[in-house]
Amino acid sequence: MKTSSKTVTLEQVLRRPVPGHIAIIMDGNGRWAKRRGLPRLMGHRAGRRSVREAVEGCVELGVQVLTLYTFSLENWERTAGEVRGLMRILEQVLREERDDLKRNNVRLRTIGRVDLLPQHSRDILEETRSFLASGTGLTLVLALSYGGRAEIVDAARRIVEADREHRIPLAKIDEEFFRHRLDTDGLPDPDLLIRTSGELRISNFLLWQAAYSEFWVTDTLWPDFRRKHLYQAVYDFQHRSRRFGRAD
Repeated sequence: MKTSSKTVTLEQVLRRPVPGHIAIIMDGNGRWAKRRGLPRLMGHRAGRRSVREAVEGCVELGVQVLTLYTFSLENWERTAGEVRGLMRILEQVLREERDDLKRNNVRLRTIGRVDLLPQHSRDILEETRSFLASGTGLTLVLALSYGGRAEIVDAARRIVEADREHRIPLAKIDEEFFRHRLDTDGLPDPDLLIRTSGELRISNFLLWQAAYSEFWVTDTLWPDFRRKHLYQAVYDFQHRSRRFGRAD
């Protein structure tokens, strides 16, 4: 269900508890560029400001975790030129934004099959992760080479491998046991999932973790996403009743 826009201030949002974990499907970069007669990669470059707005907005709000759907497993099927361009943008953003992230007390984490990324990209990711390791504020999670189904399959493989070494009693394998084998082990499930561009689908993102997430969808394309949209999403979240399957 799409959510109507409201004019919401930071002060209004801070009057109520904020979500501990916000996840964002950053959609609409290609359409943003196409509407302007620009190459697709220009849309991805324009989305850099939106990432900064989302991160800084979450820092202001005191959000614990922000997860960004940065590069999906399906994105590998795009043209080689676009994939190379996306990797260059990722590397550039990591190098140029790390000082501001450190000033904002942000630490970095990744989920997904990051081993599929080019070595140079992985090296810069590791350098940035180490540079931000002392952060005690917002945890910024980049979902890279990520797919929700693949994550669940990988978790099942970890359990099978562990069982070969140490027989695991069947009764021990419950939801909590499985949760610890996911890429997001140690992170809370997302309270709020935001999707830009107006599409009403989850796109293979955090399939396990988003079981009880509140969804907020805006027609705004990702390069046009600003802090005001984040405030609107959180404000709407604050005025919903979360029942987690229980009766009213």
